[in-house]
Amino acid sequence: MSIFLRDSYGNSRLTALQIIKDPILLLAFGFGSGLSRKMPGTLGTLAAVPIYLLLIQGPEWVYLAGTITSILAGITICDKAAQKLQVHDYGGIVWDEIAGFLITMCWLPFSWQSLLAGFALFRFFDIVKPWPIKWFDQHVEGGFGIMLDDVVAGLFAAAVMRLWF
Repeated sequence: MSIFLRDSYGNSRLTALQIIKDPILLLAFGFGSGLSRKMPGTLGTLAAVPIYLLLIQGPEWVYLAGTITSILAGITICDKAAQKLQVHDYGGIVWDEIAGFLITMCWLPFSWQSLLAGFALFRFFDIVKPWPIKWFDQHVEGGFGIMLDDVVAGLFAAAVMRLWF
């Protein structure tokens, strides 16, 4: 038994090795960051940082295309992962956090301050879930539902970031 990893994941009781070996689950679990016992959502958001840093190196359209792709692909990734785990919106599924953070950082000039503020704001909205985020989280099913609350949290955080920066 590890202090970092669970013995099994979901109702299907998958092992960490089974998750890492499955391409869909590997993506859904944020390249392994969602395997953590503690704060998988925060670690999933942290896994988004290198993706963000890679995407901002190119033109703006590349960032937007990557963000939109992460959202659209995330609907299928999260849906299939939930089916494999036999749990809707299992805590280790963190692809939605990756997409939400990318949304948060859209159209912002890079600085370490904006990166840290965006990270903190996205985590705030994702954890606190003010209306309508909480309603979406509780009432929308499937991969679309798993993604929707984090997309909206990302939009809320992006709005605050735009006002701030």
